[in-house]
Amino acid sequence: MSILLCQSVLVLPTLENYLPALVDRLESFHTKGLPEGQDLVFTFPFGRAIVRPDPERFVMRAEAADAERLRRIKEILAVAVQLYARADKPDITWAGDLADDTTLSNFRLMHVDYAQQITPHMRRVRLVGADLKRFGEFGGLHIRMFFPTVAVREPVWPIAGANGLPFWPDEARKPPARVYTIRQLDAGAGTMDVDFVVHGPSGGEDAPDQCIGSNWALSAQQGDAVGILGPLGRPIANAKTYIMGCDETGLPALSRILERLPTDAVGTATIEVAERSDEQVLVAPKGIAVNWIHRNGVAAGDHAALAETLCATPWPSGGECYGWFAAEAEAAKRVRDHWRGTLQLGRDETLAAGYWKRGSAATMAA
Repeated sequence: MSILLCQSVLVLPTLENYLPALVDRLESFHTKGLPEGQDLVFTFPFGRAIVRPDPERFVMRAEAADAERLRRIKEILAVAVQLYARADKPDITWAGDLADDTTLSNFRLMHVDYAQQITPHMRRVRLVGADLKRFGEFGGLHIRMFFPTVAVREPVWPIAGANGLPFWPDEARKPPARVYTIRQLDAGAGTMDVDFVVHGPSGGEDAPDQCIGSNWALSAQQGDAVGILGPLGRPIANAKTYIMGCDETGLPALSRILERLPTDAVGTATIEVAERSDEQVLVAPKGIAVNWIHRNGVAAGDHAALAETLCATPWPSGGECYGWFAAEAEAAKRVRDHWRGTLQLGRDETLAAGYWKRGSAATMAA
């Protein structure tokens, strides 16, 4: 079987300051950087990423069996370098297979099929598009959605730049983006469901202007166009026991996680919603206890019970436990500090993500 290869050579003068974080980022995709001569080799189910951590000549290589997987490896490497090497202003240019490729294989232009209210504060939009198989691969649950707005009525859609990442030919027509979860995917039928938290009694006109995704979902009509990139996010680790929690912004992701767990999985899932009518019927292994917390008039982000419950849940001895949490940023920080600081658990054992922040225009699940 032939292997596609490409590489990029960079000069990163302050590499030693962020190399551990860069390696940790790559290893968060459930792999280990194994030494091979002067290189570190990261093996994924879909290919290999190889880096040579020399600040004078930082070489990163991608290897995969086909173009789709090679683009995914290039994306993982380029995002990690851009994220942590910002001070060194890396100029990522790929040489080798697909070097001049402008195909952005993780982008799709989708159209609305229909929208429906599934609870008072959650609206589901079904999108239709072509060639959606990749969105069920690589372990990612999320997509970045690009919304037409009053300010950008006719967006320009991205292509791949020289670094393999999205590039907008016209920045003035770049649409605003938010990150959402793929709630359900049927690649064969070409459909994708995305759930949106909507604001106010029924979404309503009192939704703040920065809630672009919510406002779009409330007005979505059949045929409306929206761009998506993905899949995003690191996969959920395999374990025997799971300790999980979220507010409504993390509920679509938790719902998918529960559906994918092994039938013999055990643990807890604690979910905070506005009121009892916002509960959903979830599919979960029998050994996972699902518990709901209702704010009952307390503003989202001001209710402490969710984070308190996660921090009070005993971590089982003997390992093979995974913690997952997604909610408001301060609650996520509290849970992350407890898991990583107090319990001294690693990134391979926990994920605590701030999906939104009070008073800010969130990029995740707004």
